[in-house]
Amino acid sequence: MRRTGFMALLVSIALIGMSGCLFVDITMPLDTDLNKTELGDKTGEASSHAVLWAVAWGDAGTKAAADNGGISVVRHADTRLYSFFLGIYTRRTTVVYGD
Repeated sequence: MRRTGFMALLVSIALIGMSGCLFVDITMPLDTDLNKTELGDKTGEASSHAVLWAVAWGDAGTKAAADNGGISVVRHADTRLYSFFLGIYTRRTTVVYGD
């Protein structure tokens, strides 16, 4: 009985520690002052990719995202992270909003 409880505890700790290891798709703000954020009329995105922790390509910079959306005044920016199975494939996207 004691051994079963201990094994259940170990499995629970392992599962909690591995949360997000198989699949991650999150969006986070890059701005720290979100009190009165105006997004603007345009949106632009730029992404970078990585495979097998060895090969990476792309430009996920704010300037690239603004250029892709035709934005000259950036009002807000987000970053979106998509990762699959411990980062075997990862895509990081910068999303900018503005005019």
